[in-house]
Amino acid sequence: MTGHTLWYTRCPVPSPLGLAVQLGWLDEAFQADGIAVQSVLDSPQQSVRGSHFSHHLPWSVRQGGNIPALWARAQGAPTRLLGLSWTDEFQAIITTGNTHLGQAKELRGRRLALPRKPGDQIDFHGATALKGIWSALTTAGLDLNAVELVDCTNHEPSLLDTRQSDLFGLRRRQPYFQELAALVRGEVDAIFVKGAEGILIANLIGAQVVVQTGQHPDPIIRVNNGCPRPLTVDDALVQERPDLVTKLVSLVDRADQWAHAHPSDTLRFVAREMGCSEEAVLASNGPHLHTTLSLGLIQEQVDALAFFQHFLFEHGFIPNDLPVNDWVYRTT
Repeated sequence: MTGHTLWYTRCPVPSPLGLAVQLGWLDEAFQADGIAVQSVLDSPQQSVRGSHFSHHLPWSVRQGGNIPALWARAQGAPTRLLGLSWTDEFQAIITTGNTHLGQAKELRGRRLALPRKPGDQIDFHGATALKGIWSALTTAGLDLNAVELVDCTNHEPSLLDTRQSDLFGLRRRQPYFQELAALVRGEVDAIFVKGAEGILIANLIGAQVVVQTGQHPDPIIRVNNGCPRPLTVDDALVQERPDLVTKLVSLVDRADQWAHAHPSDTLRFVAREMGCSEEAVLASNGPHLHTTLSLGLIQEQVDALAFFQHFLFEHGFIPNDLPVNDWVYRTT
């Protein structure tokens, strides 16, 4: 069968699919079968770019944050979960040096920023921050009722609609500016940040870290939008060409093996993918980043994802409670 297009999309994060794309392997592998390969996010049509979140395009594959993937599935998108890659990253509640917050238990009664983007299909920024706050409080035996959540509403267009001319030549807006402004103005006492961008924000303001959760031994504490990152594919490709799904998984596994053998290049590729410095990526993800890009279906990770999707449902970020194990598609 020829004449089909394989659509791919990935978030600007460490992922084996991102490596495979940057190495040119996706084009090479599928064009050999007479299949065109196109980027969802590079399309001039907003209806196509929207599939980055909704995953509505037939013959499409996505890897990135798990909140949009879970939201799309909860909305009824016919997708299947091929595997998860879990790359731990910096996750922390930070504050300015004059608030005298030194540990998680001291967050009781404090004001924490909760970013909101009411115009987006799914408010994954808000969901990510809420889970980060929950995790930090949980380490001290507290719950969300122990703090005051202060909405920081952002009416900026979604990343799919933002004009390039508004970004000063960059590919995307850096996160946390709304929460950071609230922190600087004294409207909140602390904010949640994560990843290389979070490291840069903490460095920028000379932040005091109240609690870090990105390396916590319990995956239920660490699980968030970036941990784990699902590789999903639409069901049409599974039904029509399961051989191509198997090829895709093999290709991603090959990218993981390449990363093991090329640690410096992997760091460089991931930094380019994220639009951050190698130094920031290294600080966030650690020196063993190149060993953390494997794709699997480890039950502990699937269970953590199931916990997180219930958290998202419970707090109104997705419309249905999903049986995550039923979402899984195993190629072998």
